Amino acid sequence: MPIISRGFFGRRPQLEDLSRLPPGQYLTEGFPVLSAGPTPRTRLDEWTFQVRGPHGPLQSWTWEEFTALPTESVTVDIHCVTKWSKFDTVWNGVSVDLLLDGVDIGESKFLTAFSDGGYTTNLPLEDATGGKAWVASGFGGEPLDPQHGGPARLLVPHLYFWKSAKWVRGIELHAEDRPGFWETYGYHNHGDPWREQRYSGD
Repeated sequence: MPIISRGFFGRRPQLEDLSRLPPGQYLTEGFPVLSAGPTPRTRLDEWTFQVRGPHGPLQSWTWEEFTALPTESVTVDIHCVTKWSKFDTVWNGVSVDLLLDGVDIGESKFLTAFSDGGYTTNLPLEDATGGKAWVASGFGGEPLDPQHGGPARLLVPHLYFWKSAKWVRGIELHAEDRPGFWETYGYHNHGDPWREQRYSGD
């Protein structure tokens, strides 16, 4: 059963903001926590991030190397499949574009994000590139809290938030799509909140 708590309170949105709210969603000032299991806590001196291809690792960074990469600050709205939305969240992270820079992706058109704890989720590469996705290690000007996916999580704000995998440790490139953890349990394979793609068949 998911673990739920609240935190990270922000400003109350103005009425004119509501055009940014996808159908079926409600606004929250907090930041609910939903997890399929306990929170992993990996030592930073043991943490690595990998980009893998069909035949093994293509790029790899230690935590020290990863945090030395150029970062971006992004302000985005986020939308959970459980129907809460949070406006104007501020993150710091490394773009997926940068992580794939110089990587020969070959025939790959999809990726699987993999995380501590065994969680995975799948994305078309076009949903993770072109300035659409980051590996975020900061939230609200502070290091990302473990309960919210720290030390680093995937951030794909234009899709439902289960696609923004917590505790992410790498991405694996594929020529074919490979549904991840929640997708194999009936969640929609794509997850567009504006089309209410919550579950398979939506």
